[in-house]
Amino acid sequence: MKTEEKIVAVVSSTGGPGTLQQLLSGLPGNLAAPVLVVQHMPAGFTASLADRLNRNCEIHVKEGEDGERIEKGTVYLSVGGKHLEVKRSRGGSHQIVYQDEPAREGVKPCGNFMYESLIDSGYGEIICVVLTGMGADGTVGIRSLKQKKKTFVVAQDQETSVIYGMPRSVVKAGLADEELALSRIADCIVEKVGVENKD
Repeated sequence: MKTEEKIVAVVSSTGGPGTLQQLLSGLPGNLAAPVLVVQHMPAGFTASLADRLNRNCEIHVKEGEDGERIEKGTVYLSVGGKHLEVKRSRGGSHQIVYQDEPAREGVKPCGNFMYESLIDSGYGEIICVVLTGMGADGTVGIRSLKQKKKTFVVAQDQETSVIYGMPRSVVKAGLADEELALSRIADCIVEKVGVENKD
């Protein structure tokens, strides 16, 4: 894998489903990076959310499967009730692996698990997006990630967040590179990762 390859890693909680629809509907189908999404949800609810998002977005959205290879131009929604991790294979590709460890930050899936798993990945840059939600999930993982990897962090602003908890936490910790209104985040992602020509 080329070290300059990028990945987008999103965490959201309260108000997330509607927020994700607005964000993901702004992404093109030929986005030159994969997108991982940890939405705080119990088991059994994420498949229908992924289907609904996929119907309303140009970019392909699906529920991530255990062992599935991560590809550009696809959004992988973590299953509810398990922690999503990214594992690097010997061939240099990456896959989704689920862990059934206890809840962290009071949630499962927890964004911190995803962010920490990206530390040992082959991605050259990680674009972290922290959306609406209570608590501080994402902050600890992003802090660790920033120490080891080229990382760009976008926090949703207070005005457009249903609950300004998780974004506020990363901003307060000095980890956010941008604090943006929801309507501007998709454009920021495209600017950071680019698109692939389908010639």
